[in-house]
Amino acid sequence: MRLIQSKENPQYKQLVRISQGKKAEGQLFVWLEGIHLSQAWLDAGYEVVLAAFDAERLTQQHELQQLAQRLDERVCMSLTPSLMRALSSVEQGQGIGLVVQAPPTIATQAITQSCVYLDRIQDPGNVGTLLRTMAAAGINHAFLSPGCAWVWSQKVLRSAQGAHFAMQIHEQIERAQFIQLAQIPIYATALEHSEPLYRLDLAQPIAWVFGNEGQGVHTELLEQAQQRVFIPQVEQVESLNVAAAAAVCLFEQRRQLHWVRV
Repeated sequence: MRLIQSKENPQYKQLVRISQGKKAEGQLFVWLEGIHLSQAWLDAGYEVVLAAFDAERLTQQHELQQLAQRLDERVCMSLTPSLMRALSSVEQGQGIGLVVQAPPTIATQAITQSCVYLDRIQDPGNVGTLLRTMAAAGINHAFLSPGCAWVWSQKVLRSAQGAHFAMQIHEQIERAQFIQLAQIPIYATALEHSEPLYRLDLAQPIAWVFGNEGQGVHTELLEQAQQRVFIPQVEQVESLNVAAAAAVCLFEQRRQLHWVRV
């Protein structure tokens, strides 16, 4: 495995650009940092463009050695600890990062299974938590409108904890396109003119819509929704964060689909 020791190395400069979310060689590569994300990517069977290891940790940590054995040596390189730290977006990095190309997904087929549409969710932490919640609830397709946080940013990746690799993610999907593709009922969260979640029959495919942190779901989607939904809660408390609200809705649907209704 080749060792890079200088920050002036052309390949290292390319790694720096990619780790910062910048385009390299005209293509948008993604930086996956840490043992868990690297394992999840490899377990999903995707290809690796480059793999960077902390040279010192590689000689000491069995997990890093196991990951190195799973990779083609031609895509692997080791870096001095200082160079590796400079690539990390967290204080305590884990000594590994992968350069990959995100799997392309094109939303052209009719939607017939339960899914989620995120309408202008701007906070990366919320987007990552939402993706993780969807995956845990068995949702296989996530659609994101223009204005959502980029799903392959470092903050989203850390929050999602590998959920990206358990579903198909469709970005930059306009509201009108989503409405046209949806062949199942659209359920949108809203506080006005809506029904309590726990009175609804959710044991069916549903296209859930969760809206912007401050503005909620766009009027265009609310007007086309077959059902507006609210989560009953005590009046003295502010409404739930969008990620928490989505978790309540998705797991209530999962309960109705897979468990005896009480």
